[in-house]
Amino acid sequence: MKPLRPSEPLRVAILGSTGSIGRSTLEVVRRHPGRFEIVALAAHRSLADVAEQVRAFRPRRAVVADASALSPGADLPEARWEGGRDALLALASDPDVDIVVNALVGAVGLEPTLAALEAGKRLALANKESLVAGGPLVLEAARRGGGEIVPIDSEHSAILQCIAGSDSASVARIVLTASGGPFRGWNSDALAGVRPADALRHPTWEMGAKVTVDSATLANKALEVIEAHFLYGVPYSAIDVVVHPQSIVHSFVEFVDGSVLAQMGFPTMELPILYALSHPVRVEDGRLRTFDPVRSSPLTFEAVDRELFPLFDLGVSAGRRGGTAPAVFNAANEVAVEAFLKEQVSFRAMRTVVEAVLVEHEPGPVREVGDVLEADRSARVSAGRAVERAAARTATGARA
Repeated sequence: MKPLRPSEPLRVAILGSTGSIGRSTLEVVRRHPGRFEIVALAAHRSLADVAEQVRAFRPRRAVVADASALSPGADLPEARWEGGRDALLALASDPDVDIVVNALVGAVGLEPTLAALEAGKRLALANKESLVAGGPLVLEAARRGGGEIVPIDSEHSAILQCIAGSDSASVARIVLTASGGPFRGWNSDALAGVRPADALRHPTWEMGAKVTVDSATLANKALEVIEAHFLYGVPYSAIDVVVHPQSIVHSFVEFVDGSVLAQMGFPTMELPILYALSHPVRVEDGRLRTFDPVRSSPLTFEAVDRELFPLFDLGVSAGRRGGTAPAVFNAANEVAVEAFLKEQVSFRAMRTVVEAVLVEHEPGPVREVGDVLEADRSARVSAGRAVERAAARTATGARA
């Protein structure tokens, strides 16, 4: 990676600045103006929201990935406004950017990830799909371009902090923690009547709708297992998951000598964001809560209920199959979540949709971006058909 500038504020570009991670990153930067400077912002199509952020942080570049949202004559603050995929990729590889925060949602985040790593950037990565769908491509881009991946996800940030200074050969096992979501302890019959509003009531984290639903199904934890496999070079057999309802312990790392390290803290995405920006330096931040072990007690841990949350095993199995299977799982899950949020399918039918797509798919190798994008496109078409079938069954059942 190209050396970061030690005596000047680090220049930060945020891709996905209007989402929950993007907004939290802006809050972190706002509190540390001497250390970080926002030089570029990008979003999918939320032009008004990006414009508001540009007025507040005065970056020199602003990109809207959906160029059609850049309407002529719009009242925009001073900046270099651009639209489209090429502008997004150019921003990710901009020589005047030190750190690229990729907080985009979905497979659209893969190409900017590759562009940033090829250009030797520090990539503060919150876009799960980059590693899930294109893990081999991401690792190769980092090797070829000299870029550095620092995860923003709380669990993977915890792992990074636990293994700092340790030889990778000394890591015996990684244990990711999961909150269990809003339906921990429910039974299958209770899940039959779940509505989107129920799934969006996460007990410990504030996140976007898609990620919150993934937390309710534990699909997010399957995605994190796949990410951990690529980020830390750990085989799937050495990655475990436990349910930890308090969300205080963010991950464990067990070493070959039997020692176990854990990273702990009150649940807030601002802590892993700050660490991703400042790594390996720790920056004082008085806004983040002081940890109180007494008030946090008791801390409990449970096994994952694989029968109640089948999307977890479906995702991990796709990771083990490798090739294009993880990209297909991710795309099918995105379609299923969108259909659930629109109340086209039930909570439990999301599993039916994803499973149907995975059964149809014969994984191929991931040699280039086109392999991932084609797998993603094909999976979305198959998932759309599966949603129609599931919706028709639901409608038939309702009429009966």
